[in-house]
Amino acid sequence: MARVLVVDDEPGVRTAVARGLTAEGMDVVAVGDGQSALRAALTGSFDAVVLDIILPGLSGYRVLEHLRAAGVDTPVLLVSAKDGEVDQADGLDLGADGYLVKPFSFVVLVAQLRAMLRRRDGVRAGRRIALGSLVVDPVARSVSWTGRTVELSPREFALLHALVSHPDTAVTKDELLRLVWGDEQAASRNVVEVYVGYLRRKLDAVGAGDVVRTVRGHGYLVASG
Repeated sequence: MARVLVVDDEPGVRTAVARGLTAEGMDVVAVGDGQSALRAALTGSFDAVVLDIILPGLSGYRVLEHLRAAGVDTPVLLVSAKDGEVDQADGLDLGADGYLVKPFSFVVLVAQLRAMLRRRDGVRAGRRIALGSLVVDPVARSVSWTGRTVELSPREFALLHALVSHPDTAVTKDELLRLVWGDEQAASRNVVEVYVGYLRRKLDAVGAGDVVRTVRGHGYLVASG
């Protein structure tokens, strides 16, 4: 049974989401402010967090930032009334695993949560992948190039892992949205481009700038040799 932390300062939303997820067979804890959310999430005892951005005491952005800084990699689904691409990119760059805009469909919320949980389980069960000088270890969540460590955010790691899991194959933006964000509607195609740019810059810093290639009209590719 998945254990989920629901964080929203609106009692009606918080109660409705908690009841709905409980009916879906999940073990739910619900809180209404940022400080309570941070204390609960820092225990690392949850399988996922549904986190509203606008909260009293501490915003969802700051809660997420503190979690990732503390090394807590629990999947986080941000929820916000803001639907701009910049807002999505900001949240995802802090290490969120998904972004849902209010008002949202409960069916979509459940679908995103289940996708996040599947990705987490898949990554934890994954095996080390070596493509030439590039080594990606999903268990240790580490990446290296010719022995040099490449520091990646959780989202950047998930993007690279999705690409190296399909070597010599062009992966489309829509496929990456499904593999990395859990749903084609979870973020825009432009967000994929932004994250590919982030990933390339970090790889370029260790001399691996050409690892991720653009296949015009098709998507992105990582070669096996």
